[in-house]
Amino acid sequence: MPTLSKTHLAIIALFFLSLIWGYNWVVMKEVMRYVDPFDFSALRTLFGAIALFIVIILRRRSLRIHAFGPTLMLGLLQTALFTAMIQWALVQGGAGKTAVLVYTMPFWLLPLSLFFLKEAVTRMQWIAITVAMGGLLLIIEPWHAQPDAFSTILGLGAALAWAISAVVAKKMRIGEGVDLLSLTAWQMLLGAIALCILAGILPSEPPQLTPYFYGALAYNAILATGLAWLLWLFILGHLPTGLAGFSTLLVPAIGAISGWIELGERPSGAEGLGMLCTVTALGLISYSSYKARARKPKM
Repeated sequence: MPTLSKTHLAIIALFFLSLIWGYNWVVMKEVMRYVDPFDFSALRTLFGAIALFIVIILRRRSLRIHAFGPTLMLGLLQTALFTAMIQWALVQGGAGKTAVLVYTMPFWLLPLSLFFLKEAVTRMQWIAITVAMGGLLLIIEPWHAQPDAFSTILGLGAALAWAISAVVAKKMRIGEGVDLLSLTAWQMLLGAIALCILAGILPSEPPQLTPYFYGALAYNAILATGLAWLLWLFILGHLPTGLAGFSTLLVPAIGAISGWIELGERPSGAEGLGMLCTVTALGLISYSSYKARARKPKM
């Protein structure tokens, strides 16, 4: 019986990773029936950080923190602000729509990288940005009054915060000589502490300690954080980065399909077309990245 190669296993891992992260949009939406969004943001990131530190210990990596200042800034942007905004957006916004809005991050990242990092934007990427902006216009439907307009703003704000955090990481060259898993764990812990402080300040009802609440918390900490990051590191080790980036295409698509099937979030005609345009634009960016890396001469 033939055995699967590491490349085939990495492709399978990419599919399961996309399922975990994609379906989590439904989980995060549904758990809002039992807990305040800021309380859940604090809990999921705190337990998620604990899960990552357990992974570090199991992999026998160093627990030492590198570059405290930049790591703190990343924690505030990438964990605290980003997580709080997406969870708040899900209070009124649909899981699928919010997922697509948040995953417009690459379209904000490209012009930010051009302006702050002087990184060139290819013709294919400009085409993708144009398609995405058209899709975004269809999703927002500014010609109609939208009851979830604030949720839409929060989703786009989360995407922008995510993009800014990526620019900050590149600007500070925080990735040089720093273990990715350790960096992720520490920035998540620091961001979780900030969220715990925010949740403690803001008034809220105590969480309803239902089986779904515990299940959602376990899903986020164990599957969407601990296991997902193990899968991601395995994928990065055995697939080209451009191909691994196709997860940014699959996750919002799975989130939108899951929201439609499980929550009955049937998008309007304009929203559906806008989501399709956005996912298509993500595919163009992923394909452009994959082709660019494939053309690079191997050392």
